[in-house]
Amino acid sequence: MIERVVVIKNRAGIHARPAALIVKTAGNFDSRIFLEKDGEKINGKSIMGIITLGAIYNTTIKIIADGKDEEEAVEALSSLFENKFEEE
Repeated sequence: MIERVVVIKNRAGIHARPAALIVKTAGNFDSRIFLEKDGEKINGKSIMGIITLGAIYNTTIKIIADGKDEEEAVEALSSLFENKFEEE
């Protein structure tokens, strides 16, 4: 299992478009993927779960992946956050 903490850097936070991008990216991996915010842990492959996190600008999120391609999954998802979901 691998964990990495990321910070939401895009001003709009995680709304429908970034959530869909996260789900699409997470779906490319066999590993179980979770996002955690303030102790709430949701399935990273569930668009509704991601949206209900209510993650806004400057929110800290922990990406958790467990499986055979966990390292690649965490890298790919971290890149989305780092690149502000290609919105700015």
